[in-house]
Amino acid sequence: MPCAKPLAKMAQAANIFFEMDSPYFMDAVITPNRSLSQRGLVILITAITVLNCISAGIFMSMGATLVPIFLALDVGAIALAFLVSNHAAKQVERVQVTAHEVRVLRQTPNAQALVWTSPTAFTRVDVEVEDDRTVGVRVRLSGKFAQVAAALSPPEQAEFAKALEDAIWKARTGRV
Repeated sequence: MPCAKPLAKMAQAANIFFEMDSPYFMDAVITPNRSLSQRGLVILITAITVLNCISAGIFMSMGATLVPIFLALDVGAIALAFLVSNHAAKQVERVQVTAHEVRVLRQTPNAQALVWTSPTAFTRVDVEVEDDRTVGVRVRLSGKFAQVAAALSPPEQAEFAKALEDAIWKARTGRV
């Protein structure tokens, strides 16, 4: 990830962090898929809690007093895992291509960070393929690279890689 920290500090000081002066050939926002809505999460945690309370009652009636403690830890661990998953689902990756540069930004509701910047003329797109499936997309410059579109499924990654290559080619040639 070349130049991310020093460039970010300089750009923040100059107050030009995320402004690009030429038109975008690509401005893609990549968000992770959410498998469960907020309402679905509440229903799932409630169902797990009810089932664990019933199980705890049965074990308590049999004299197993430590089992409810472990069942409560189970509910807490599941709830924590879903909270972490929901927090990660709020992270957004943004890929921008102009005639002058390619940028990759990672954004959360509270912050944004510049992960990659490189001149469009020298940036290449690498597609990692295993068993005829796309497993990764990277932007590359002089032996350095940054992974992009990791939140997408393999077919979506292949489609994104093609769109990114097309956008870089159009930016180099000046075609819209």
